[in-house]
Amino acid sequence: MVEFRAVISDVKTGKSYQANVTGHHANSLIGKKIGDVVDGIFVGLPGYKLMITGGSDKDGFPMRKDLPGPRRKKLLVTSGHGFRTTEVGLRKKKSFRGNAIAPDTVQLNMKVTAHGAKPLEDIMKKEEAPKQ
Repeated sequence: MVEFRAVISDVKTGKSYQANVTGHHANSLIGKKIGDVVDGIFVGLPGYKLMITGGSDKDGFPMRKDLPGPRRKKLLVTSGHGFRTTEVGLRKKKSFRGNAIAPDTVQLNMKVTAHGAKPLEDIMKKEEAPKQ
């Protein structure tokens, strides 16, 4: 069974929230790509629209927007995702996941593009279990 952890960023308040996505909602996200706008009902936010901004797979490799498909590939990079250099011209091979969501994906990063009727903070507080 496919399961994702969605990290939802609210650009209005600057806060982030986590939600677990399982079952048929998770299955319907497979095949979507970075930059796609999905309905918030998939992550338990009815009335919201969310844009997929990235994610990572089960081994921690980040998704990259310009790499097509759900595959993992080593790319020669000069800067960007997980590689910062102090020397000019230094390049390194790094592994990245493609821009499509696959069953190997564990974490999805999303941002809110259209808000619903209820505030995001109220909806996410209801889902949290009380600490004992």
